[in-house]
Amino acid sequence: MKTLFASTSRGLEELLKKELEEIGAVNGKIVQGGVYFDADETTLYQSLLWSRLASRILLPIVEFDIYSDLDLYSCAFNVKWSDIFAVDNSFVINFVGVNDFIRNSQYGALKIKDAIVDHFSRTVNQRPNVAKQDPDIRIHAYLNKNHVTLSLDLSGDSLHQRGYRQQTGAAPLKENLASAIIMRSGWQVTEPLLDPMCGSGTLLIEAAMIACKIPPGLQRKQWGFFAWKGFNPSLWNELLFEAKHNVVKSDAPFIGYDNNVQVLERAKQNATQAGVGDLITFKLQDVTQLTNPLPIETSGIIISNPPYGERLESEPALIALHTALGQQIKHNFAGWRLSLFSGAPQLLDCLQMRAERQFKAKNGPLDCVQKNYVIAKRDTNQQIVTPSLPAADFANRLRKNKQKYEKWANQEQLECYRLYDADLPEYNVAIDRYKDKVVVQEYVAPKNIDPQKTRQRLFDIINATMSVLALTADQLILKTREKQKGKQQYQKLAQKQDYFLVHEYTINQRKTQFWVNVTDYLDTGLFLDHRLARKMIGEMSAGKDFLNLFAYTGSATVYAGLGGAKSTTTVDMSRTYLEWADRNLKQNGLTGNKHRLIQADCLLYLAQSDVQFDLIFIDPPTFSNSKRMQDTFDVQRDHLKLMADLKRLLRPNGVIVFSNNKRGFKMDDTGMHNLGLSYQDITSKTLSLDFKRNKQIHCCFIIKHL
Repeated sequence: MKTLFASTSRGLEELLKKELEEIGAVNGKIVQGGVYFDADETTLYQSLLWSRLASRILLPIVEFDIYSDLDLYSCAFNVKWSDIFAVDNSFVINFVGVNDFIRNSQYGALKIKDAIVDHFSRTVNQRPNVAKQDPDIRIHAYLNKNHVTLSLDLSGDSLHQRGYRQQTGAAPLKENLASAIIMRSGWQVTEPLLDPMCGSGTLLIEAAMIACKIPPGLQRKQWGFFAWKGFNPSLWNELLFEAKHNVVKSDAPFIGYDNNVQVLERAKQNATQAGVGDLITFKLQDVTQLTNPLPIETSGIIISNPPYGERLESEPALIALHTALGQQIKHNFAGWRLSLFSGAPQLLDCLQMRAERQFKAKNGPLDCVQKNYVIAKRDTNQQIVTPSLPAADFANRLRKNKQKYEKWANQEQLECYRLYDADLPEYNVAIDRYKDKVVVQEYVAPKNIDPQKTRQRLFDIINATMSVLALTADQLILKTREKQKGKQQYQKLAQKQDYFLVHEYTINQRKTQFWVNVTDYLDTGLFLDHRLARKMIGEMSAGKDFLNLFAYTGSATVYAGLGGAKSTTTVDMSRTYLEWADRNLKQNGLTGNKHRLIQADCLLYLAQSDVQFDLIFIDPPTFSNSKRMQDTFDVQRDHLKLMADLKRLLRPNGVIVFSNNKRGFKMDDTGMHNLGLSYQDITSKTLSLDFKRNKQIHCCFIIKHL
């Protein structure tokens, strides 16, 4: 009997121990990341050939304690390596662990390599070769504190590499993890198995191999034990012959769907390579249109690894996908069972189903969960009851807001408006409609809030929003809003270039038109809360020379131009936004020399320009430390200096419309008087119905010469 160690993914140790015992192992002992077990010679080879869960199987050679790097060399040198492999075999050292004197794994591997080379030089007067690629022998060294275990890796390449998977899709499951998912699902080898998002087909292929009693190691051409001097070729060939002749034919239906033709083609090639290509039916099918391909009286199991994303922009689509999956399964697969493996348990909540069992496992570094469900049988006359939405209080508030603001927006002939703005503190998002697109802006949660709780609430918000507003996944855009510094406000979030036109108020019998982009930037190109201020500018601008500072995409300039301004000057630091402004002006028929666009630091422009205007609109940032500006700017601290420069450019009867988003902004009354300026707070007049509940969304003032 020999003591062996089988490694596996975290969370699969108990399952591996049971599998090894079924193969013939005894005295199994679970440790983190694997199982120690005893095996005779036959079981040793059978475990390598038949284990579907192990990553590697190691044969421990020697254990010792070390107290210096010299100890590591000496103890490794004293092993009789020439009894384990021949000098003409190449080898490599895989070293794991560090301590006070072995401070990196490369150094530990180097000391053992030197010891092995020197051992052969001393005993057979010849040096073996080290080969990092495709070595004949792999030596595994594990350092725990001062204790070292040296083992011979009998596997060679990792055992999850069955040899059938030539091509995979994105983020494929390892084959041994796929087998674990199959085993934990409760699937029986005679029942139908459907994977509605099969990708490269790994789950279906592993299940078909189990049903056909095909050993996972049957196709491997190279093994780590081939160059081992203890290798018994005749016994190995006998076991291979027996395994090949014990393969059976399965009658169970295996069905795989995917919405990608190329991925399905890869899955077919993989299945054929594995020897089960004729058992699995692959079909092009979107999961949102999932139907039951079998007779209604037949039941089976659905097993899948649905996609789960790390990037925020993917969340709406994933939530929509999981919600649709739950609806289709409950509607079409009554009496079936369901088992889903996911790295995002919150997404599984979108199924609106209660799990019967669940298991934890690692997929690489990611903590994952597998949940098993029983899909209730339904009486043919029974109506499907729509489950209640998560975040019911949020959903109810959004529903009420929708009724209120949709009616108002239709009356005002507005296509863009705010539906929700952190009305309920625990659901801290803003929701804006831009025609048929809806933007959900998540305000960054404080650091003391549990990230898992925050993400769960976000999932609930998106799910409820899509349901209440009857949105498809591509209609909802998710963004995270936090304080922007310097050039962050100009940085792109995406590269979709998905611009579309929206309409706003009518000025001089012409409806204003604006290009918006809800995907590529944090802001969309149109500040909705300034809607009434823009309209007011349009009504004030006839015959005036108009200046727009910190102009963004020039929406105020459009109103001024359509309002009959004699000239417009639009100033912003961003070339991107000025080009956007130019596009807006042209869309509204505002062309020619009287409409100037200037790329400049607005504060520098104010300080250096001597051109005067009748009407000035300025909406500066709350704070800026952009490298493209000469100094930092704080609107509360610096507003008097700003006003002094503005006064110089303002004609005697001119008007300044000054707005900013600083919460609690206070105009310096004495300072303004000393500058010879009067001001009137018109904030309440610039808050339209959809922003009246947020009194601090912005402040706005009319400023004139005393």
